[in-house]
Amino acid sequence: MSEHTVGAVDRSNGQGDSDYEHHGGFPKYEVAEPGPDWQRFVEAMRTLQDLAVSTDPPRDVLVEVADRAEEMAALLKPHVVPEGQSPSGRAIDLPGRGSLLMLPWTVEKFGPDGVQSRGVFRRYHLGGNGAAHGGTLPLLFDDLMGMIVHAYGRPISRTAYLHVNYRAVTPLDTELVVEGSVDRVEGRKTYVTARLLQGDKLLADCEALMLQLLPGQQ
Repeated sequence: MSEHTVGAVDRSNGQGDSDYEHHGGFPKYEVAEPGPDWQRFVEAMRTLQDLAVSTDPPRDVLVEVADRAEEMAALLKPHVVPEGQSPSGRAIDLPGRGSLLMLPWTVEKFGPDGVQSRGVFRRYHLGGNGAAHGGTLPLLFDDLMGMIVHAYGRPISRTAYLHVNYRAVTPLDTELVVEGSVDRVEGRKTYVTARLLQGDKLLADCEALMLQLLPGQQ
């Protein structure tokens, strides 16, 4: 449900701006229900990502893994589909909506008064010294901002500005919560604030300006 992808999926509760259906030139995607095999596939790929950045296999193992990865790629390649047709990013009940790009967090609250999501930063997200890479936090916040705007019932918007304050080190493999809500609306502009928490400890906070798309804008 980011402003870039599944923000166009109709999960609105009907609250908020009457112009919600004005998507500019952005396509409107349908929610995907791919079944348990897609969830299993995505989780296996996430585990491979974790292992790819945390192992040092001997050459024979590396050669075998590379061979199998190339075989997997060849098996999937004939099934490439246009944007918006893959379950990736549209399976809204799965962690990260079934997208490998998004962090595998699960939405716990989704409504006009705000959005809350819970999850962990995995080994794949390591920046150094046991902490999540600083660049993964803006990704988490930006995706959340899109969900917040969507849940509020605002028209499809793009991120015009996003500022993150890093308050403390963000650990890996530790359950965290990210939450946020709309601060105010001024015409096409929606101002949103959010924060990342470890229990009561503030790890980071964020403010963003989301700008409504005009007709024909992408």
